[in-house]
Amino acid sequence: MNFIKNFIREEDGVTAIEYALIAALVAAVIAAGATALGTNIKDVFNSLATKIKSTTTTS
Repeated sequence: MNFIKNFIREEDGVTAIEYALIAALVAAVIAAGATALGTNIKDVFNSLATKIKSTTTTS
């Protein structure tokens, strides 16, 4: 019976789970930010490529 009471009061596992959830949230935010940034960078490079192509074909 004491084992069950001690197990219920034990908070080490709960703390580990909280840290894991925080780490997962941080990873999700980083992934979302990297995806958005990657899309913007792709658009900039595509725009530059189009401008370079139009400049070289008209000359």
